[in-house]
Amino acid sequence: MSEFPDILYRLRDPAAGPGPGAHGARDTGGPGIFRDQVPFWRHPDARRIDLRATLRDPVGTTIVRRFEQPRAVEVWVLLDLSASMRFRGRAEPWRLARDLCVALARSATRIGDAFGLVGCDADAREDVTLPATRRRSAPDRVAAMLDAAAPRGRGAAGLIAGAERLAGRRRLVLVVSDFRMPNAQVAALFDRLAPHDLVPVLVDDDALGADLPDFGLLALDDLESGGRRLVLMRPALKARWLAREAAFRAALHRLALARGRPPYRLAGRLDADDLSRHLLGVAA
Repeated sequence: MSEFPDILYRLRDPAAGPGPGAHGARDTGGPGIFRDQVPFWRHPDARRIDLRATLRDPVGTTIVRRFEQPRAVEVWVLLDLSASMRFRGRAEPWRLARDLCVALARSATRIGDAFGLVGCDADAREDVTLPATRRRSAPDRVAAMLDAAAPRGRGAAGLIAGAERLAGRRRLVLVVSDFRMPNAQVAALFDRLAPHDLVPVLVDDDALGADLPDFGLLALDDLESGGRRLVLMRPALKARWLAREAAFRAALHRLALARGRPPYRLAGRLDADDLSRHLLGVAA
């Protein structure tokens, strides 16, 4: 798994995981990172009395130090396994999605976080489900699971069923999909994931946009229905196609941003540094 780079991330809000970890949290007490100094009545812990600060206080207030206890979090991927994810253009979107899941599993378990995966097409697929685990073997399990699986379902309605499995404490949830579904379905999915820190990952390919020829005969396959259609590409049709793709991306951006983070576009190759900047909220 050494070929997979580390992906850095953090929750937008303080972590609330069940155990100690690497993420900032609201919890105080015990060993940890120095947070602040407060009066004893606000944090009555005699072990943390700061004698120097207490002696310097002009009104004799007893001062204690508070320490922040970093927490672990759960990182989950809801993975679209509908047949449209088999599209092949300049790259293999399915391979990109698979490598992203393995890299996230490796990155999470290396720092003590838990990683979980739910693959979905028309329903959540039990053969592509990994309960949240901190085991270092998680990347190998994810790789083997996804190598044995194949996007084949019609539709991705199961993403909503997968989202319902993530009730409880706040998690970092990445929805990895091409999002070729009605806007109402995308909105319903994002609403189900509203209690979590949601990151939509749009698996895309330039062959669907900028790389289209101005002229030429194209064979277009509907991977979910199995249909095929020959289309004569020409400048006017290309312009309409690009306008429709722009509208699709704009709608996805609006739906995602209204619920927290903008979507991340995964196309061409997995750029761990670029994705890390997105997950850390750092401008490129």
